[in-house]
Amino acid sequence: MGLIVQKYGGSSLADAESIKRVAKRIVETRKAGNEVVVVVSAMGDTTDELLDLAEQVAPIATGRELDMLLTAGERISMALLAMAIKSLGQEARSYTGSQAGLSTDARHGSARIVEVAPIRVRAALDAGAIAIVAGFQGFNRGTGDITTLGRGGSDTTAVALAAALDADVCEIYTDVDGIFTADPRVVPAARKIDRITSEEMLELAAAGAKVLYIRAVEYARRHGVTLHVRSSFNNNEGTLVVNPKEGEIVEESIISGVAVDLSEAKITVVGVPDVPGKAAQIFTLVASTDANIDMIVQNVSTAATGLADISFTLPKSDGARVLKALEDSKDQTGFHSLQYDDQIGKLALVGAGMRTNAGVSARLFTALFEAGINIEMISTSEIRISVVTRADTINEAVRVVHSAFGLDAEDLAKVHGGTGR
Repeated sequence: MGLIVQKYGGSSLADAESIKRVAKRIVETRKAGNEVVVVVSAMGDTTDELLDLAEQVAPIATGRELDMLLTAGERISMALLAMAIKSLGQEARSYTGSQAGLSTDARHGSARIVEVAPIRVRAALDAGAIAIVAGFQGFNRGTGDITTLGRGGSDTTAVALAAALDADVCEIYTDVDGIFTADPRVVPAARKIDRITSEEMLELAAAGAKVLYIRAVEYARRHGVTLHVRSSFNNNEGTLVVNPKEGEIVEESIISGVAVDLSEAKITVVGVPDVPGKAAQIFTLVASTDANIDMIVQNVSTAATGLADISFTLPKSDGARVLKALEDSKDQTGFHSLQYDDQIGKLALVGAGMRTNAGVSARLFTALFEAGINIEMISTSEIRISVVTRADTINEAVRVVHSAFGLDAEDLAKVHGGTGR
């Protein structure tokens, strides 16, 4: 008997018929002789709708009450799914994150898991029941408050439970057939990847690929959890995300995929005195706001002025907070002005084969040049090249780059559900 953790996203649980379809799949897995733990997201766009409602009631909602509100979506999903499973003749027990033993730090909105003690989940399995857990949520022992894990939190919940229960596999069910070489909503000719390393998946997730979230991939890699990304709308084989064992020979594609992110903004600090310590002063201020910096570029100062410009990208949600912190420190830092640009897009090319293949950068930049797309920033790692361009050209950019590297498939990819919101 194997132990399988299955996670179902909002598009897989969009309505009553979808919930019944998912329940049937879960029961089939249980009847095949497996112990099954299920992690659920909120139905459809419930989380976004609750956020919209909160903004109408109170534009600046407190973290504690917002977490209390948002966790309602997953509780609805888990209860309805348990009812559907019971109607098919199988025992099912639903649990909130706190009931499932997911303890987090006290940070509301983006809490980190500090301990997983799934005692009640294990007891349900031992009694022959299917355990259903509300994803995206936990609790803090010190305050006793409910917390949420941030976007992609249900993926992280599933991986954490899989690690704690020593599951054979963690299946992530979504509205596409697996992990693709690009978002099939943007690139219909995207090709499904059968197998990808966790290292490559980490880079794709960090660059904006939303089929898996970076925290879940990091957790799976650290704890040796095998991920299997599949569609809940058919029985096709999906994509395995694996951790190659030391010494194992893995055939590496030059390019595994192209990811796009439209959630970032660019701040340029204009006229920074080009003396030691100024960059440290600026980024210490940014760090004090808890903002996550992505790409950084500093130009060469001119001899006449002794001033330089420093540009960096960060999530749009952090923009106003960082701008205020920098503006408040203008006299101490000595820069001239600030520029804010939220109409940018980031494209990232990822592939472990970049390590041993020359000419990748040249082909990327040539493809963008021939399409008339200007590059504003460039950042690289061992297996990734990222560029920033205008938001209104990013979809064209990903399509031309995808084609330039021979990633297009003959058959068009199919998205089975979801709004992509």
